[in-house]
Amino acid sequence: MSRDTFGSGLTLSLFGESHGPAIGCIIEGLRPGIAIDLDFMAVQLKRRRGADALSTPRREADEVRILSGVYQGRATGAALCLAIENKDVRSGDYQRTQDLLRPGHADYTARRKYMGFSDPRGGGHFSGRLTAPLVAAGSIFLRLLAEKGITLATRLLSCGGIADETAFSQEPAALAAQLAALAQAHFPTLSPEAGAAMAETIRAAATAGDSVGGILETAVPGLPAGLGEPFFGSVESTLSALLFSMPGVKGMEFGLGFGFASLRGSQANDPFRLQEGAIVTASNHNGGVNGGITNGMPLLLRTAVKPTPSIFVEQDTVDYSAMRECKLSLQGRHDPCVAHRAAVVQDSLVAFGLCDLLNQALGLTWQGGPDWPREAPWNMV
Repeated sequence: MSRDTFGSGLTLSLFGESHGPAIGCIIEGLRPGIAIDLDFMAVQLKRRRGADALSTPRREADEVRILSGVYQGRATGAALCLAIENKDVRSGDYQRTQDLLRPGHADYTARRKYMGFSDPRGGGHFSGRLTAPLVAAGSIFLRLLAEKGITLATRLLSCGGIADETAFSQEPAALAAQLAALAQAHFPTLSPEAGAAMAETIRAAATAGDSVGGILETAVPGLPAGLGEPFFGSVESTLSALLFSMPGVKGMEFGLGFGFASLRGSQANDPFRLQEGAIVTASNHNGGVNGGITNGMPLLLRTAVKPTPSIFVEQDTVDYSAMRECKLSLQGRHDPCVAHRAAVVQDSLVAFGLCDLLNQALGLTWQGGPDWPREAPWNMV
């Protein structure tokens, strides 16, 4: 059986398949009275659809139907169910090659695990299509964090060998401006020039029938010190479990990540200092986390997204039913890159994970308003 539910007091469950009647999610644990902003939800879903020329020709309206848990625009406290109908499907594209295992996809592993009963059309339950309800739900969690003064955004740090060399600022006001700009950006880079170069790289891969991957980087200022539980409930383990569930993610790091391996401790450590009576660090190599617990500095994390496995270049494969080697020439509509579309998905999953961690530590998803305590209770004097 599948494991489609994540969270402790606040839980999120996914349902549906790429070419089924609908996809959706169920959120449980929301405090009654929380406002559900459908306009913001629609904006976030539009961001996930991506730039037309750089994304799949499949065009879904992604209109969300609320089936339960909301009355007069506010959460009732009951399970909140969001559903999105699949309308622009072409299941026939998969009939000719349905027994040919697509390299890089879950076709083989799904058949083995589910004994041939999984839905193969468009990737079924393994499809990136399932990120749409994640983004719909994420709009709620992002609003909850914003009420507490916590903002976040994700940019495409690199794509197809092109880097966005403009760094996230270490100055709070400048970082806030960068995050606000990313939330409105047509293409998620800090440098417009880098974004244009990445877009050209994606178009070139599409012309060749191929694909490219990328690295996504998320910054989250405003978190209080003290979130996370050692060992298995650490901030890193919680967010990693969520982000590795995002289709295509194959690597993750916090702060300098793998860059720590080439440093000495004297270079890697973040010295502590006082700033206006508060304890801060002079650098942020650890990405805002020590011992699996937030230290009050901006959370900084990155994910590596592999090239889209659906490509039109001829590939070697196996016919699963005939058990013979053969060639695969893919049909259908596919993205030459999903990394730029995945930025808002990463925002959504990070927001959900942080809301769940905040609830575990302080109950703040449920209680309080904008004047919530800036320090966890165990740090208050």
